[in-house]
Amino acid sequence: MKKLTLALAGSALMILASGANANDLAAGKAAFDKYTCASCHGADAKTSTMPAYPILAGQHQDYLEHALRSYKRGAAGAPASANTRKNAIMGAMVAQLTPADIKNISAWLASLPSPLAVRK
Repeated sequence: MKKLTLALAGSALMILASGANANDLAAGKAAFDKYTCASCHGADAKTSTMPAYPILAGQHQDYLEHALRSYKRGAAGAPASANTRKNAIMGAMVAQLTPADIKNISAWLASLPSPLAVRK
């Protein structure tokens, strides 16, 4: 009986936690627009203005979050051993982002169709 109670309590906590941390795709799109990400990565996030700029649409959400946090650490002057990315443009852009912005933008970008999607 104790195991069942613990399992039910754990399941309830997981459901509550997932609801509290749910990504807001509309907020992600709004933040993408607000912080002018489209000026380099394109309005659809897959037609960049220069070939050197990556396609973001369809990229894995966890990868995008990691990259944005790494740029943010680099802009803050964290040592190279802190898994940083140093880029003047991206550093200035992500310095403005909140952790919620990073999660929402990453979720919205990952939800977009693109040539990066795996087709079966």
